[in-house]
Amino acid sequence: MMPAARESLLDAAYTALTRRPWPAVRMVDVAAAAGVSRQTLYNEFGSKEGCARALVRREADGYLAGVERALTAPTDPRERLIAVAEWTVAAARDNALVKAMLTGCWSERLPSPTLSAVPSSSAVPAQRRADGPLPSPGDFVAIVRDRAVSLLPVSGSPRADTAELARACELVIRLALSCVAAPPGRGGVAELVRGALPRQLG
Repeated sequence: MMPAARESLLDAAYTALTRRPWPAVRMVDVAAAAGVSRQTLYNEFGSKEGCARALVRREADGYLAGVERALTAPTDPRERLIAVAEWTVAAARDNALVKAMLTGCWSERLPSPTLSAVPSSSAVPAQRRADGPLPSPGDFVAIVRDRAVSLLPVSGSPRADTAELARACELVIRLALSCVAAPPGRGGVAELVRGALPRQLG
């Protein structure tokens, strides 16, 4: 199946999810909204659970792509980490699936795909990947921290500086996640992160 049709199906599934709880979303309606047959949907995803896992995986990839954009912006390291924190809070506010993935709090409205890998009989590479293990909140912290460490410059570049940078990056992502759970007041996440980051960073 063409990637465009897969994206259309996932777009339709996401739209359906914004309108009604996942248990009430019918695959026949998702297929119709995407302009394909229900059989095509099942050929692609195998099941409603397979569709849910692919949707969650796509939203996770979208969140991480935003992290990458923030970390590669042409600003100093402090500002890039602040941008990661702001993106994390905004993405979680605007996307219920991202919020659930980052916090581990899945409401009954959402699909609740298991985090562990499921046996995949799919011939579709993208679905085989979706059927692999999905990231847990702790995994996201590690993924974002490690990506930040690999992309941000280290002043002197000895090991101690890298360890310090890793601690600062982890602190930022954990602060951002706390702001997802309990939104900050005036000044928002940027002010919190600015106050918590070591002065010498960047």
